Amino acid sequence: MTNTVELNNGKAIPQLGYGTFRVPEGADLAVAVKTAIKEGYRLIDTAAIYNNEASVGQGIREAINDGLVTREELFITSKVWNDGISYEETLQAYDDALARMQLDYLDLYLLHWPGTNNDFIPQWQALETLYKDKRVKSIGVSNFHVHHLDKLLAETTIVPTVNQIELNPLQTQQKVRAYCLEKGIQIEAWSPLMNAAVLDNATLKTIASKYNKTTAQIILRWQVQTNIVTIPKSMTPSRIAENAQIFDFELDGEDILLIENLNENGHYGPDPENFDFGR
Repeated sequence: MTNTVELNNGKAIPQLGYGTFRVPEGADLAVAVKTAIKEGYRLIDTAAIYNNEASVGQGIREAINDGLVTREELFITSKVWNDGISYEETLQAYDDALARMQLDYLDLYLLHWPGTNNDFIPQWQALETLYKDKRVKSIGVSNFHVHHLDKLLAETTIVPTVNQIELNPLQTQQKVRAYCLEKGIQIEAWSPLMNAAVLDNATLKTIASKYNKTTAQIILRWQVQTNIVTIPKSMTPSRIAENAQIFDFELDGEDILLIENLNENGHYGPDPENFDFGR
């Protein structure tokens, strides 16, 4: 659980984190976040559109107050819902996120989507301002394809530290991964387990049997072993603990290739090329 990857600005990000996508605001989420921290997770991921930043912040503060961790030991990420908002509104969105979470800063702030009109430059320039003013430790993007990144790098000055994308055995994102490796952008996987939809895959089950692990553990191990940061989500304490038990074995090269070959280039979640920003 202490494994980290160095970002292009020298900051370290944990390889395994706790995701909160599709988890509603409430006491249960605060408890789950605190449980994850108790189990050793140090990366906690949320977003404005999840409408759960307050509960995530509550769980973080309770863990700190109970002496489980210090704020400096945590790596907290949120994302701005950046469709149709201006430079100034993006700056305000960061302040609003901090207020909801009751935190002084974030370790990583992301543009959530490139948008169908590719009009994300003003929002990114706002993130650059936050970074230059040392109000956020790192900035990055989410759901950006190669042409989105090409535009961003051509028209702005700071290279994103992270590109958080849908990445799982059926959507391995080889083109984006190769591009980001070349540019020094860390790949981070959201919904790595496809909300459990991939866990019954026969190939993964066979590999899991070989290592005496669950299919979820095999998927997460594949990702961290190929230098991907991953943020699985669970509200079940036993699954939160289970997902963390991936650092006591290694997949051999043949099994990694088997997993990579499951790719279907489909999208379990929204396709960034055809995404409706309607809330």
